[in-house]
Amino acid sequence: MRAAFAMHGALFGELFPDDVRERLAGVVDVPAAVLPHLGGTLADVDVLITGWGCPRIDAAVLERAPRLRAIAHAAGSVKGHVTAEVFRRGIVVSSAAAANAVPVADYTVSMLVLAAKSVPRRVHAYAAGGWPDGPRPGGVPAPGERAGLGAATVGVIGASRVGRLVIERLRPYGVTPLLNDPCLDARQARELGCEPVGLDDLCRRADLVTVHAPALPETYRLLDKRRLGLLPDGATLINTARGTLVDTEALTGECVSGRLNAILDVTDPEPLPAGHPLLSAPGVWVTPHVSGARGRELRALGEYAVGEVERFVAGRPLHGQVRLADLPRIA
Repeated sequence: MRAAFAMHGALFGELFPDDVRERLAGVVDVPAAVLPHLGGTLADVDVLITGWGCPRIDAAVLERAPRLRAIAHAAGSVKGHVTAEVFRRGIVVSSAAAANAVPVADYTVSMLVLAAKSVPRRVHAYAAGGWPDGPRPGGVPAPGERAGLGAATVGVIGASRVGRLVIERLRPYGVTPLLNDPCLDARQARELGCEPVGLDDLCRRADLVTVHAPALPETYRLLDKRRLGLLPDGATLINTARGTLVDTEALTGECVSGRLNAILDVTDPEPLPAGHPLLSAPGVWVTPHVSGARGRELRALGEYAVGEVERFVAGRPLHGQVRLADLPRIA
């Protein structure tokens, strides 16, 4: 079989270092070049290995790829480039979303730990001069302060791949998260170690809310002005999913007033324009979409994709297979 790479070339070397490419070459014929577009001939390609920047694989592309049998995506969502026509032609599709979920979950739990200690707000106050909360050293709790993740009520919105990893990583802290996911019943939520709740109830009770739902028409601005208003004073919202799940204007008002805190790795719009009030609001950190795989973490995505190609060639089930029915509900 012959493979081809279709993605931006900038990250190719980190996704597929020499030893990972050598492993791939053990099962398929691997070209030296990376296709930044799909305008040329694909007549001899059996397996397409895609990544960030791959153009849409529509009927016109498929007409030039009569031998194509599998697509292995060395990144997360395939919704940006895989069309329904791919599935109708019987082409097997796989995504490395499970591998990309690991750094996102690690980022999320790190931020939950920091948010539970009010670190973003304390950093802002410290930069303004003096110790936060007066003359006490910042490490000494204020009277009645509930610092630490184990003392916090954590709400998880969405039992996605990332959401489930976050739930697992919270267990050593002794946290039983509140979980809202309309695709799970109460028994399934409890089996994950969570308390199943409605979204409004989660917002009313959680000190820390972390968002892991997909961007769908029904989740657009899931956290709107009304639900943000339900969050307790001093609560922190963490979003590593999609910016459109949160009403940015409403959140801005809550954060600029100082009532809420936020740690946002995704925003709507993305990026925020220079000078946006969220970028300087107390208790807010906006990070530039870095929670997913970066640097040394990218290798895991390439290894995952190569593993899928190996399984495909051997006729074994794929671990990250995506089906047509999955497209409406995945990120």
